Amino acid sequence: MKMEFVDEAELQKAVDEPEDEVRGRIVLVGEPMGLFIAEEFGELEDVTHFSAAVAGAEYNVAVGLSRLDHEALYCTRLGDDPVGKRILKSMKGNHVSDALVTVTDTASTGFMMKGRTEAGDPKIAYFRRNSAASQISTHDIDKLDLYGCDFLHVTGIFPAVSKSALDAVKRLMSRAKALDMFISFDPNLRPQLWKDEKEMVRTLNSLAQEADLVLPGLSEGKILTKRDTPEGIAEFYHERGVDSVIVKLGDKGAYWSTGGEHGTVPAFPVKRIVDTVGAGDGFAAGVLSAVAEGMSLQEAAARGTVIGSIQITHRGDNEGLPTRAELETITKAGIV
Repeated sequence: MKMEFVDEAELQKAVDEPEDEVRGRIVLVGEPMGLFIAEEFGELEDVTHFSAAVAGAEYNVAVGLSRLDHEALYCTRLGDDPVGKRILKSMKGNHVSDALVTVTDTASTGFMMKGRTEAGDPKIAYFRRNSAASQISTHDIDKLDLYGCDFLHVTGIFPAVSKSALDAVKRLMSRAKALDMFISFDPNLRPQLWKDEKEMVRTLNSLAQEADLVLPGLSEGKILTKRDTPEGIAEFYHERGVDSVIVKLGDKGAYWSTGGEHGTVPAFPVKRIVDTVGAGDGFAAGVLSAVAEGMSLQEAAARGTVIGSIQITHRGDNEGLPTRAELETITKAGIV
């Protein structure tokens, strides 16, 4: 086994275009929601002014991929209502394909409210019970045209929304494997959405072992694998047939492991943290874009740390996700 560490030159290499450009169509599945962000501090019930946006972990990743010039196709179900229409407009504005979106007039689009904070994670309230996306079915998945798609990205959030969403995700992953698509899985734990921790761990590990790449955070990995180190977490998934694992280490960077090789990439320096929401999604967008371009897992992890750091310097869930030119400029500067 070989241990490697990335230096600043490797960080830049992770941004630059590969000599022989490799691109693919990337499918994401999840629930985008209307996002109402508090404009003042205080409890959500006391806030008077909110700004409107669109959120959702998988949607954030799709936006990040699109801004890096990749073709992102977002699979979801929306209500025929103002929030759903806002999401479709946001997708169009961010060049995220709606070819895999279903619109229904029998259920509403989910939304969420986010508080304002000066440090740490903001307070969030969800309004997604019986939403249009939660009613997606395996029948919806069977109707999808996946011709020419090369990658599928799944998180542990959408499978927790409802039984039908879990079944739909399983069917989509099965179809992706049959089409030899590369599957990435980010556990993205949301304990409040599950009946109990035991069910969450069992279900998410079952999904993870069907993936080619798993992207847990260190604390998530400890819950899911009962192992305390990045090395142990990676080994847990390797033992279950997963080829590649990247463990997010926060301000310590990221640990990557694949094909008997492993190493650590450093965190990218940040002057001031504004909002931590969306950091993991930015990380995933960086990793997936690099993988789609044929870069090594080490280079992919390095790009992920840069974009994750960029995102936490912005308030919105995806407003900070950079274009390729912005990513290159910030990486050359060595700090954001």
